[in-house]
Amino acid sequence: MKALALADQRGLARFASMQNHYNLLYREEEREMMPLCKDQGLGVIPWSPLARGLLARADPGPGGTARAGTDQLTPQLYDHPGDGAVIQANARVAAARGVSPAETALAWLASRPGVTAPIIGVTRLDQLETAVRALDLVLTDDEVRALEAPYSPRPIRGWYEGRRS
Repeated sequence: MKALALADQRGLARFASMQNHYNLLYREEEREMMPLCKDQGLGVIPWSPLARGLLARADPGPGGTARAGTDQLTPQLYDHPGDGAVIQANARVAAARGVSPAETALAWLASRPGVTAPIIGVTRLDQLETAVRALDLVLTDDEVRALEAPYSPRPIRGWYEGRRS
């Protein structure tokens, strides 16, 4: 907000979007940043919309992907005790709709006010096709409630984690 106010005060160009961490497993942005972006007319371009793949599979247990063997960031970002309940809720909604969990997670994110373009990281054509299918998936209010219900607040995660004084 300070940067926006300074730009306004000095007649400078305002930034037009925010690239933030936001998905079904990490919704802390809903407290302050999402309302600020909506109020200020800023687009939101979330990174890790599938929580580094955890929301893409019905059973994201240990192993199973090339990333799982070498990824050190996922455990730092997603180790909240409530994560499993959110992943399971997403898998249930996806199964009931006959779509993949990635589709329901992306459809949920795309339905959030202010979200303009989630940053998806695809390494295979089928992942891109899944993301494109999610654009046409409209979740019901009951499905959105089912996806959001198991979430519980968690610590803010970012570059500074572990650098506390």
